[in-house]
Amino acid sequence: MQPEESDFFIVTDEEAGERLDKLLALRFKEIFSRSYFQSLIEKQLVLLNGSPVKKKEKPEEGDEIEIQFAPSPQIDLTPEAIPLSVIFEDQYLIAVNKPAGMVVHPAPGNWSGTFVNALLFHCGFLSPAGSDLRPGIVHRLDKETSGVLIAAKTLEVQQKLTLLFSNRHVYKEYIAICLGKPSEGEINAPIGRHPIHRKQMAIVPNGKPAISAIKVLGFNDKLSLLQVVISTGRTHQIRVHLKYKGTPILGDALYGSSSQNQYYGAQRQMLHALKMQLKHPVTGEDLEFSAPPPADFLRYSKKIIF
Repeated sequence: MQPEESDFFIVTDEEAGERLDKLLALRFKEIFSRSYFQSLIEKQLVLLNGSPVKKKEKPEEGDEIEIQFAPSPQIDLTPEAIPLSVIFEDQYLIAVNKPAGMVVHPAPGNWSGTFVNALLFHCGFLSPAGSDLRPGIVHRLDKETSGVLIAAKTLEVQQKLTLLFSNRHVYKEYIAICLGKPSEGEINAPIGRHPIHRKQMAIVPNGKPAISAIKVLGFNDKLSLLQVVISTGRTHQIRVHLKYKGTPILGDALYGSSSQNQYYGAQRQMLHALKMQLKHPVTGEDLEFSAPPPADFLRYSKKIIF
């Protein structure tokens, strides 16, 4: 499982002293059973303050619990007839223009209605393998980020595409609208889990390398339209880097300015995956995928570039 499929929380005073398996079942009672969490604990997919524990463990107030969710009969990857805006498709892979609001793969709070559910229906023959909640997925976009998203149709192609991404052989270009005007050039700042706010990422000394190249395409004294090319793919990378520069993305509820988001009426982060270039993992053909920005993004960008 990947970090994006994990859930972090701090044990409250009311939960302190409760058996771990019961505590988890009570906290997620609308979704999972106690036996499900017992299974996760046995597989060491539940960590207490960073370490695996027994189900009889009784956490104390302030303890940190991390859960790595795994598939079970309760998590059914059901094909769903969700429309996809297809940019390219052959027998090996598919590229789509993902709309803002669509989650890429099943995760806590979003077990259906995801790109994976749509992909299973669209491809028909694509099926999950083993304990994978992400069949075909080789990279991801945040829920509120729109734009180019590619997926594999077979396990072999998924492995090859994953290798291309991990070896940084994929060109990834975004456009973003941010508050203020950042300095142009490369941002090379490591990203890791925020030491206090565990749902957030942050610039941390022991984080993973993260590199973003910024170019200002337009500025109207308040907002900037940016081109952002990333050579790494860390969780929330562009959002964290722009916050680090003091110019957060407009509409970003997690890293941005709530007052400015409200002032401009921005309902989601103005971040769009515009272009992707890579070699076809089977044919070796040079591929380039582009996705037009959605209407809400264009409304803001037109105010910046006259």
